[in-house]
Amino acid sequence: MSSAVLHYIYDPLCGWCYGAAPLVAAARDIVSVRAHGGGMMAGSNRRQVSPQLRNFVAPHDRRIAEVSGQAFGERYTNGLLLDSSAVFDSEPPISAVLAADQLASRGLDMLSRLQLAHFVEGQRIADRPVLAALAKELGLGTRDFLRVLEQIEGEATQLHIRNSRALLQRLGTQGFPTFALEQDGRFHHIDIGDHLGHPEQWQAWLRTQVPANTAPLPAGSPFTSCSPDGCDNRTTLQQHGRGEAPGR
Repeated sequence: MSSAVLHYIYDPLCGWCYGAAPLVAAARDIVSVRAHGGGMMAGSNRRQVSPQLRNFVAPHDRRIAEVSGQAFGERYTNGLLLDSSAVFDSEPPISAVLAADQLASRGLDMLSRLQLAHFVEGQRIADRPVLAALAKELGLGTRDFLRVLEQIEGEATQLHIRNSRALLQRLGTQGFPTFALEQDGRFHHIDIGDHLGHPEQWQAWLRTQVPANTAPLPAGSPFTSCSPDGCDNRTTLQQHGRGEAPGR
């Protein structure tokens, strides 16, 4: 039986990845989706909220909402983005996605919940209590989740990020989100520009690309637009004809 896997290279703090979230949800009904966290704001790229950060992301967020139909919440726009004590760090939420995947194959569910928590509810998704609360909402045992999270934090998450970036390079792309369909060991990069905001159209297109006997598989261990080092990459959506960069 021929199989297909849709690889999704994302960052939990990437606004364009939030914009693409309906496409991820729609794809899961068609094909197995594998998530790869890219660490856009990890390590030295962590950012404390500041007026400069707010002024940078605000126009991107408005454009993302316009193109994708995804709403940004008041508690994010006029709450989190005004909280100068908050730090944007991609590594802890990526660890949470990996932990949820290892614990119960719920990595993509965790990612979806993290995006809502950040971009709608204005929560600090780099904070462990927030991650534990979201895991509890998903029905993951808090004690078990925190145990697995502790095992994955640090070296294991950093290795995952390096592997994700290696996949990004292999595909010849430069930012998040990146989608690639793998069939029989061959990877095909997918331009999602025309599909943003149109999940039913995206689903119909995907059905033409995957074998008829392919069904979504249980999630395996995750492998990786904003650019890998921030949300100012303007390449991908220019290729899509939209003139702005995925990610912010």
